[in-house]
Amino acid sequence: MEQTKPYQRAHYRLPLPTAYPVMFAGTSAIGEGTLTNLSVLGCTIECTTILPQTTNLLLRLILPDQKDSLPIEEAEVRWIDAQRIGVRFSKVERAANLRLHGFVWDRMLERMQAIKQQR
Repeated sequence: MEQTKPYQRAHYRLPLPTAYPVMFAGTSAIGEGTLTNLSVLGCTIECTTILPQTTNLLLRLILPDQKDSLPIEEAEVRWIDAQRIGVRFSKVERAANLRLHGFVWDRMLERMQAIKQQR
C-alpha cells in the first residue's frame, strides 16, 4: 500500500487582517478582487469573476505602505472555492520578488511579536 504524505506548506502564508485590492487580467477575463492571504509563492483572492482552474493571469497587488503596485508577471489559478481562488505565482520580476519577500517578512515579524506580547 502506498503511503501518502499530508499536505505541508513550504513557505509562510500571511493571513491579511484587512483586505488589499488586487487587479488581474487573463486571456478571457479582466477583474478585481481582494487578497485574503499572501505568501511569496501565491495568494488567495476573493472575486466575483469566474476563472477556470489553470487560467494564467497577470496580477497587480496593491499593498499598503508601498507607492507602486506589485506586479506579478504570471500566475496560475490552482483551485476555486465559491468566490475564492488560489493562485500560484510562476513568474515574478526580481525587483518585485524582493519587495514581495520584504513585505511578507515584515508582516510575519509583526505577527510573531504580537503573539509573543500576548503570552
